[in-house]
Amino acid sequence: MTKGPEAFRTISEASDEIGVAQHVLRFWETRFSFIRPLKRAGGRRFYRPGDIVVLSTIRRLLHDEGYTIKGVQKLHRDQGLKSLAREASEAIAQATPTAPPAEPPATAQPADRRAGLEATLTELEAAKRRLDALLQGG
Repeated sequence: MTKGPEAFRTISEASDEIGVAQHVLRFWETRFSFIRPLKRAGGRRFYRPGDIVVLSTIRRLLHDEGYTIKGVQKLHRDQGLKSLAREASEAIAQATPTAPPAEPPATAQPADRRAGLEATLTELEAAKRRLDALLQGG
């Protein structure tokens, strides 16, 4: 069974998708403070779709474009995570001819955005409670 594009990935699934070993992902977490997968009890990692995009970008920068770890850290420090993610999204869009066009920048007012974020947070907290109940057997 294949997971949807918005599903979280385990470290083995992320490693297969990105094309690097699991220990490399763990190592990158120690070198890049912006890589923060969700961790469940026992340290099990779950990567969000956005994490996969960032990891793919790091892989490309390190393996294909010849950046060093310090070079990627400097790029992140100078340009920020959004720049890395945007660059990855553009590379994915170029590699995938049927990719949907990039979304325009959000134009919502801060209060509207906050309300939307709070609603999303409430939904995520409810989902977390349901998952915790399932994992605890009840």
